[in-house]
Amino acid sequence: MNKMIKVVAIDDNDAVLSSVKKYFRGSELVKVVGCFNDGKEGLSYLIKNADDYDVVLLDILLPKIDGIRMLEELKKRDITKKIIVLSSFKDDYTIKKLQKLQASYYMLKPVDMKILEERIVDLFEESDVVKYAGNYSVEVEVSSLLHDLGIPSHVRGYKYIREGIMLLYTSKEVVNLVTKDIYPEIANRYNTTTTRVERAIRHAIEISWIRGDLKMMEEIFGNSIDFDRSKPTNSEFLTTIADRIKLHQKELVG
Repeated sequence: MNKMIKVVAIDDNDAVLSSVKKYFRGSELVKVVGCFNDGKEGLSYLIKNADDYDVVLLDILLPKIDGIRMLEELKKRDITKKIIVLSSFKDDYTIKKLQKLQASYYMLKPVDMKILEERIVDLFEESDVVKYAGNYSVEVEVSSLLHDLGIPSHVRGYKYIREGIMLLYTSKEVVNLVTKDIYPEIANRYNTTTTRVERAIRHAIEISWIRGDLKMMEEIFGNSIDFDRSKPTNSEFLTTIADRIKLHQKELVG
């Protein structure tokens, strides 16, 4: 990559803005050129300084002007930028609306800053390694499904599972080697060990089996859990959900 990617962050949560500024302060790839905590001020900057930024990190629920209205205003003015939506707000109507407004990614909060950096860089990579940049509904679908399965987002295994599913989703291999390939990749991304990744995922699955919806589990993993709530292995859990997401996305495209 030849130049720094210039980013504007617009979020009503000052802690989020602070985290973004702090994380990218030493980055050699991404530079934060503006932070705003209300939609009106943020939109004014985006319109007046359209040549000075490449990516907008945008929350949906904002004071004065919401995120969707901001995107509509940018579209009216033919200002085309990469948009990454960061929000705790999720529903099908909003996702479809954002898709029509050509948002590049939709990421559910809390957002891991390292993954956010990867997503920003992905938008400007010419490589075909990652292909779901325009298909941000995949990531929000994974996050939503994990929440529905009873896995709280604050446990470490949650982000490992989410990352593992996305890696499997983008894999071209017919046979997915979770232990050999996925664990080491996750461990490398989070600066930990494969053993800790495996244990954290197992712990998150155990929480799911205590807190989750039995009917949904039966639908996804089979009827065997109906009588003894036997848990799938880590590999079964990850690959089953990844396959489900792939099938759903094919249905949406078809």
